[in-house]
Amino acid sequence: MTFASQITRSPRPFEDDPAAEIAERFADLAPEVREVLAGAAGCSPYLKGLMEKEGDWLRATLARDPAEVMGSVEIGGDSANALSASLRQAKRQVALYTGLADLAGVWSLEQVTGALTDFAGDATDRALKFQVGQEIARRKLPGATEDDIPTAGGAMALAMGKMGAGELNYSSDIDLIMLFDDDRYDEDDFHDARASLIRAVRRMSAMLSENTADGYVFRTDLRLRPDPSVTPVIISMEAAERYYESVGRTWERAAHIKARPCAGDIEAGWAYLKRLKPFVYRKHLDFAAIQDAHDMRLRIREHKGLGGPITLPGHDMKLGRGGIREIEFFTQTRQLIAGGRDPDLRLRGTVEGLAALADKGWVPKDVAETLTRHYRFHREVEHRVQMVRDAQTHDLPNSDKGFARLAAMMDRDVETLERELSDALVEVHELTEGFFAPGETPEAEELDPEDAEIVEGWKSYPALRSSRAVEIFDRLKPDLIARLKGAARPREALVNFDKFLGGLPAGVQLFSLFDANPPLVDLIVDIAATAPALSVYLGRNAQVLDAVLGGDFFSKWPGVTGLAADLSETLEALPDYEAKLDGARRWMKEWHFRIGVHLLRGLTPPEEAALDYADLADAVVQTLWPIVTAEFARKHGDGPGRGAVLLGMGSLGARTVTASSDLDLIVIYDAPGDAMSEGRKPLGARAYYSRLTQAMVTALSAQMPEGRLYEVDMRLRPSGRQGPVATSLASFSAYQREEAWTWEHLALTRARPVVGTPELAEAVEEIRSEVLQAERDAEKTIADVVEMRARIAGAKGDGGPMEPKVGPGRLQDIELVAQCAAVLAPGTPRDTAEQIEAGVGIGWITREEAESLNVAYATLRKVQSAAKLLTEDRLDLDAVGQGGRDFLYRTMEVDDAEGLAETVTGCTRRAHDAIEAILARRPGDVT
Repeated sequence: MTFASQITRSPRPFEDDPAAEIAERFADLAPEVREVLAGAAGCSPYLKGLMEKEGDWLRATLARDPAEVMGSVEIGGDSANALSASLRQAKRQVALYTGLADLAGVWSLEQVTGALTDFAGDATDRALKFQVGQEIARRKLPGATEDDIPTAGGAMALAMGKMGAGELNYSSDIDLIMLFDDDRYDEDDFHDARASLIRAVRRMSAMLSENTADGYVFRTDLRLRPDPSVTPVIISMEAAERYYESVGRTWERAAHIKARPCAGDIEAGWAYLKRLKPFVYRKHLDFAAIQDAHDMRLRIREHKGLGGPITLPGHDMKLGRGGIREIEFFTQTRQLIAGGRDPDLRLRGTVEGLAALADKGWVPKDVAETLTRHYRFHREVEHRVQMVRDAQTHDLPNSDKGFARLAAMMDRDVETLERELSDALVEVHELTEGFFAPGETPEAEELDPEDAEIVEGWKSYPALRSSRAVEIFDRLKPDLIARLKGAARPREALVNFDKFLGGLPAGVQLFSLFDANPPLVDLIVDIAATAPALSVYLGRNAQVLDAVLGGDFFSKWPGVTGLAADLSETLEALPDYEAKLDGARRWMKEWHFRIGVHLLRGLTPPEEAALDYADLADAVVQTLWPIVTAEFARKHGDGPGRGAVLLGMGSLGARTVTASSDLDLIVIYDAPGDAMSEGRKPLGARAYYSRLTQAMVTALSAQMPEGRLYEVDMRLRPSGRQGPVATSLASFSAYQREEAWTWEHLALTRARPVVGTPELAEAVEEIRSEVLQAERDAEKTIADVVEMRARIAGAKGDGGPMEPKVGPGRLQDIELVAQCAAVLAPGTPRDTAEQIEAGVGIGWITREEAESLNVAYATLRKVQSAAKLLTEDRLDLDAVGQGGRDFLYRTMEVDDAEGLAETVTGCTRRAHDAIEAILARRPGDVT
């Protein structure tokens, strides 16, 4: 589309005097644009002579890209008057060039708004540095010299709103928050420095916004700063940070999404915004921001009188229904919700923000594309409206003549423009209103007296102590109760949901999350009806529900390598040791919850869930160990000798971890007995590694704001509780070869290096292999196992028919025989099935017995994995409720309790018979 075609699309054809026609019809355009359109400055009649006389100049002007145009605009002046005049002349040039390129359609929306924004930033920077330089020249800024002018003496302008996002329009104010770096000044000079910078900022604002004979540069608004009614026009960064941390509101968080340093000490400005990120972007999914944004929209509408149906004459394209602000709020609110978890969403531009939200699944792609298209159209309309008389308006024309002019400027006829406007405003309103405004509250169902008493008790819970939480929850409650009543055992579901609700420390965030994501309520009801223990866990750790909405909750399992990489990246962004430990807890809970939900929903079979839990534990230990050692080394220096290795024992070593498993660990180090570390507080090798081990145990098991990671059990180390918490390689080798009991060698069959020095891990593995493969008295070893079985039976008894771990033919019984086979066989397998196969290989276990043991072990592992998700106590079918029983039946592929009992007792009986036969013979007895 050519520039000429834009002009010829006027309300009626031009007649005899084109120049006069243009002068009449476009008399109220901004002067810079009107001069070009009408061919003022001595041009001949415009339409006939434009391309003949001014064609080369016009083509050259329109062919320039924004960077070239901005580079040709000169700003100078040694005095305040000269700089003021130069800034205003430059503003006219920029307005002229962007107006031409915009009307001609040769610059995109982003190029037009970007050019205006770049000039605004340059003008602000020039004005600020000039005025700070004046203060320095008068020696009013303590300790500052001419060398401080390039950084404005630590003063900085934070561009907000459209300026921060690079989206200025023709008549935009520029919204600035003025700050200064108080670290630049001594405490005694602080007040004098602040007073000086206040004067400089006031003069800077006047230089930009005063309307002189040359016009104005930009109307400047400094009121977005913290508490503007009582604070000066520029405040210290430290004071601003204190304000936002203590009383910052959601609208201020949303405003800072677009914040960008544009003038003065840019580097200090970026450092300030980095420190402010935890205020802007919360660590949990922040669905409460939706209600805040909705309330803000309603207040704006009420204040501006913008309610009611959409009608075109006089409609506010910015603040009215279906307007620009609706799209911006929609985008920014979604960014607030998830930006704390995903840095890729922290974008300033509206179009870029919508694209990122669509890429990450937070906004449907078709919705993002529709809103982007309408946003561009809205901004184009806004620009054309503002070109008329350089008006500071967003209102559509009120007259037919005005609409005809607007249509001509947009190369459309009036009917087409009106139809496009109406359709766009309605569609934007419908798409955004459905996101912000809550739906109608359904009718509540009748409850019996006992259930009604439980529901009545909810009013006293901490989660419902705020009026806002009550408002949101009251909207949710009828549908929630209806879903609970639809569970297999409604009463149990209600009681378990009550436990969940009673454990919540606060409710606004979570209830807002439910309000915005109804499928999440289904998940909570499913958990309440199935897993009471998980309901209580969720009540204490509701933030793990963030993970369900995080975009990759149902993606492929990443394995230990992917998990460790993700955790490392997460912790690298945290500022200090304590924050990293707490961050690890938050991260682990989300993945732990994911495994449990996948198991509960049948997405992951129990045998895979055990491996997933083991991967998760490995990733946590592997990632935290170098962080703990680095923190310890800051005080005591690097560890002497060859370092240390952590051995996973028990279920961790065998990778049979459940939802509630402890971590069995042994720490082995290798250093000369007289070796010392070389830190600020050096330690001998034994003390060093003992204290390092204690630091690691604390890192894993200490109760912190986000809870604990794992309970740690170190009783499997040499000499048990009496031995040192860290064992030297030499002591470990000697103990295992000379002093260890049979049960300790059985435990060693499952030992696995998890993290530590690779050479040392290899050395430990060599010792393990040598010890387990050494010749031993088979008869004595088997006798020791028989004795151990008797002791376990005497101490723990029979756990009942559904107990998977303890009792004849149960997991512990099978593992004892399998481990015994491993120490009697020439190999050193860790996996129970491989250990049983080793027993077959040495002629101790028959093939039929191996089959019975393997079937029982796999069956009981499934029962254990499912049971640990339902309860931390022994499995009681009556106690887990109908939902829990149904989950067990699905997992075990049986129809009812009778089928489950038959499956468990049948396989354990056969395993018990096999074990009794195996322990009665010696290796080689089976041919």
